[in-house]
Amino acid sequence: MPGNSFGQVFRLTTWGESHGPAVGCTVDGCPAGLPISEEEIQRELDRRRVGQSKVSSQRQEADRVQILSGVFEGRTTGTPISMVVYNTDAKPGHYESIKDLYRPGHADYTWDAKYGFRDWRGGGRSSARETIGRVAGGAIARKLLAGIGVHIVAYTLQLEELRAQRFDEEEIERNIMRCPDPQVAALMVERVDQARRALDSLGGIVEVRARGVPPGLGEPVFDKLQADIGKAMFSIPAIKGVEFGEGFEVARMRGSQHNDPFVRREDGSIGTQSNHHGGILGGISTGEEIVVRLAAKPPASIARPQTTVDREGNPATIEVHGRHDPTVLPRLVPIAEAMLALVLADHWLRQRLARV
Repeated sequence: MPGNSFGQVFRLTTWGESHGPAVGCTVDGCPAGLPISEEEIQRELDRRRVGQSKVSSQRQEADRVQILSGVFEGRTTGTPISMVVYNTDAKPGHYESIKDLYRPGHADYTWDAKYGFRDWRGGGRSSARETIGRVAGGAIARKLLAGIGVHIVAYTLQLEELRAQRFDEEEIERNIMRCPDPQVAALMVERVDQARRALDSLGGIVEVRARGVPPGLGEPVFDKLQADIGKAMFSIPAIKGVEFGEGFEVARMRGSQHNDPFVRREDGSIGTQSNHHGGILGGISTGEEIVVRLAAKPPASIARPQTTVDREGNPATIEVHGRHDPTVLPRLVPIAEAMLALVLADHWLRQRLARV
């Protein structure tokens, strides 16, 4: 089956291409009666959109969302919610000269290998512009989760070796890197500017946390919560690694170090003294904060000359000009939040069906 849909009960389908007429999504399975407005969805899309600063692509798109169905008088109706965002600054001509060349680091060759032809206008369906639908659908999932006290926040944790040393949630939206450490954020901006002027790009790590997640979410055996979160995050363009809690550092630890002792909190609920497990045990949420980290590769589109081949396998040299991100990290933040929200909303609705 084509992989354009995600989720089981709360289900998102995205559609559209980077330089086509429009992109959008359909959300199915959202309960009726949820208050939602275009303004709430637009707020999240504004955080994702291009052209915000010198550390993002200079493509100028307003990304104005229009709800086509599933909402009446400000509330969801229980029917599919369809949303559209029209592309107003598409420039497919920028890609005409390289349409028969395989861009290093892109999906050009693999799409040709799968389908026999491809939409060469900026990557078509494989472009990160597809994530508009994810963020729009994720805004609805966030609103649903807010009703049960779930709060989701993501931020740029690391750029190359520059890593945030403090966590100030209020600082995240105050700087263009969306880093919770203002001093490190300033160094990150300088580093990105250096890479941009050198016609290069940078990778890094985004961390996303979810607080207030009720214990019990997750479906053994193959739909473990971290398995679905991992699939959600790996489906985002440019993501090459995902880890939970201590992540790969568990390879250095002993059981006596990694185990989180259980305690009874003052309110009578059960919790853990520490959170090395990152909020998930046995594929099921524990009620502790869910902590996920995403490693993003450097954007593949750089204006430096690179060696490649054409569709016939003939050697060639390529320079990818146009409007591209020198790093994906600041715009990855709202996308990561949206994908985590989609998974948690889906599993919360599934949990409501799991017991009387």
